[in-house]
Amino acid sequence: MSYDNPTALSRFFANPLALLVGGLAALVLLISTVSVVPETRQGVVLRLSKVDRVINGYKPGQAFGSTGAGLVAKIPFIEDIVWIDKRILDIDMDPQQVLSTDQLRLNVDAYARYRIVDPVRMYSAARTVENVSDALRPILGSALRNELGKRKFAELLSPERDRVMDNIQAGLERVAQQYGAEIVDVRIKRADLPEGTPLDSAYERMKTARTQEALTIEADGFRQAQIIRAEADAKSAQIYAAAFGKDPEFYDFYRAMQSYRQTFGVNGKTNGSTSIILSPGNDYLKEFRGGK
Repeated sequence: MSYDNPTALSRFFANPLALLVGGLAALVLLISTVSVVPETRQGVVLRLSKVDRVINGYKPGQAFGSTGAGLVAKIPFIEDIVWIDKRILDIDMDPQQVLSTDQLRLNVDAYARYRIVDPVRMYSAARTVENVSDALRPILGSALRNELGKRKFAELLSPERDRVMDNIQAGLERVAQQYGAEIVDVRIKRADLPEGTPLDSAYERMKTARTQEALTIEADGFRQAQIIRAEADAKSAQIYAAAFGKDPEFYDFYRAMQSYRQTFGVNGKTNGSTSIILSPGNDYLKEFRGGK
C-alpha cells in the first residue's frame, strides 16, 4: 500500500508561512526563557507575582567581573524579573531654610548617596528605586533641619561640620534600612545666609566680634609685655646691685662703656646727628684715661 499524499511534517516544511510563524514562536520562547544579567543590576525573580529568588545580588567588596552577571534562565510566562540598580544612587534635596541657634536663617542645599543592599526588602516596601528616593528625600530634609537647628552658623565652617554630617547620616540610615538601602554619604553642598540685610548684618556682627577679639588679645599681650619688662628690669637692677657690691670699679667701667656705646655708636656710627665737644679732662671721658 502506498501513500501519495505528503505527511503533515512534510507539508509544514514545504509551507514558508508556517516556517516563519514557527521561527517567530521559537524566538519569543527563547527570549522569554533567557535573560541577560548586567554587571550593574540585580534582579528579583517573581513567580506568579511572588518573590522567588534574587540573581546577581549585591555583596560588599565583590570585585567587578566576579558577580553573577551573564545569562540566566527563567520559566516563560510564569516568572518575571524586576531589575534594581546595584550602583550608588543620589538623592538631591530641595533647598531648605534652617534657623540656627544664633538666630541666623540659612539657605542649605544638601545631597545623600545610597545603595540598595537588600533588593527583596526594597521591592516589598517601595517596588522601585524612584519610590525609595522619593521616600528618603523628605527624611533627609527633616534630619538636616533638626541637626542644624541645634548648631551655630560658625560650626558649619569648622571641623565640627563632619560630626553634624555623621549625625544626619545616622538618622537617615535608620529609615533607609526599612527600604533595603544603605546610606553611603551625606554632604552639604552649600549653606549660605539669605542675600540682603540678613547677610550684611551677619557680616557686620562677625566683623565687630573679630575686632573686639583682636583688641582683647592686643591688650592682653601688652599687659603680659609690661609684666615681663618689669620683671626683667627688677632682675637687671638686682644683678647690677650685686655687681656694684662686689666690684664698684668694674661696675663704673661697665656703665661707662654702655654710655659710650649709646653716645658714640658702634664702629664709628652714632645714633644721632648731634655733635658733642668735650675737653680731654672732662669727667665723662675718665675711662678713656684709665679711670683717673
